[in-house]
Amino acid sequence: MSADNLEQKYKPVHTNKTGGSPFTGITGWIDNRLPVIRMFKHEYLDFQVPKSLSYFWSFGGILTICLILLIITGLSLGMHYKPDTKYAFDSVEKIMRDVNFGWLIRYAHMNLASFFFIAVYLHIFRGLYYGSYKEPRQLMWLIGIVIFFLMMATAFLGYTLPWGQMSFWGATVITNLFSAIPFFGESVVTWLWGDYSVGDAALNRFYVLHWLIAFLIVGAVVFHVIALHIVGSNNPSGIEPKDTRDTVSFSPFTTSKDLVGMLVFLLIFVTVMMYAPNYLGHPDNYIPANPLVTPPHIVPEWYFLPFYAILRSIPDKLMGVIAMVSSIAVLGLLPWLDFSKVRSSVFRPIWKQCVFLFVLNFFVLMYIGAAPAEGIYLVIGRIATAFWFAFFFILAPLVSIVEKPLPMPESIHEFENWKKQGKIKTINIFSK
Repeated sequence: MSADNLEQKYKPVHTNKTGGSPFTGITGWIDNRLPVIRMFKHEYLDFQVPKSLSYFWSFGGILTICLILLIITGLSLGMHYKPDTKYAFDSVEKIMRDVNFGWLIRYAHMNLASFFFIAVYLHIFRGLYYGSYKEPRQLMWLIGIVIFFLMMATAFLGYTLPWGQMSFWGATVITNLFSAIPFFGESVVTWLWGDYSVGDAALNRFYVLHWLIAFLIVGAVVFHVIALHIVGSNNPSGIEPKDTRDTVSFSPFTTSKDLVGMLVFLLIFVTVMMYAPNYLGHPDNYIPANPLVTPPHIVPEWYFLPFYAILRSIPDKLMGVIAMVSSIAVLGLLPWLDFSKVRSSVFRPIWKQCVFLFVLNFFVLMYIGAAPAEGIYLVIGRIATAFWFAFFFILAPLVSIVEKPLPMPESIHEFENWKKQGKIKTINIFSK
């Protein structure tokens, strides 16, 4: 959508006494002077989306709900939490035992973080499978990678706040990685800690940064959504809409489907929160932090494990840190490494298998990240790390050259007809 079109749609009305708003009464009076209601209606109710969107496209809305709930529960916890090494652990216990519904708020916030990552990993997998990173959506994809980096930072900082054994030692191990920076690495670590060890100054900094980066995520999400509304949604066919037969209004057609997806997701979340609230956490974090006692096996939260495995698979500390950061950053290069003209894996038989192998490799790395860094686990970790980077730098360009795509329909409307006739098989578990 061009800047001229945006200006024409939402331009203020100065001379027309009847106003330019389609609304009347107080709503019309406000909208005629600040057309946010008109903009919301156009961008979120009348907005046209491809008619073939599956439940995979519900994860954007699910992530938005998770982010809102994380901020609300985080605000509630922040009112009772004390960022002091002497009182942090006790303040969390006080929230759990003495604050009205404190246990519920804390368990909700803790498990929402895990479910946030579950949703974002599925969101990324959908983008890989259906080619949502390709022209003209490269910038939207890059903003998504920035959001993922910010999520990782926020989750790490939040994990340190309970000040249990795993919080303390996790903070010590991760912040010490900055010492691998040549020449001034030790100075960077000291600056991060605000002292010569992880202590009170570091905890205060983690608390402030946890809040700051959380709101940076909100800002990045706004730009992500703006980019989406400029270029439009991708769809399972990977074909751009050609006429009105290919699209439907966002509401009620897509919103009703998204609502079902959100309700199912929240039902699973509530079930885990109520019946297994600590299943995704680590029991050592219910032991107060003790700098004199090192846990036998220091592991991060489950959503960091694949990248932790990559870090440990490299013998050199500096190269391990570079590999860990690069394993995420390389996702941003995929729009240029995969130069096939066909977006969707539905019509790319070889790339489809590569994507599934990549997902399998992700789970292998997750398992290795939780295992001891020795013996066969180290060997498997190095093989899985090599495949992770080979997927981007070798398979993506190679498959783009040698793969012969399947015959494709001319439009989304024809794609839907092919599905009804059984000519196309998609991932049935997520079909509409």
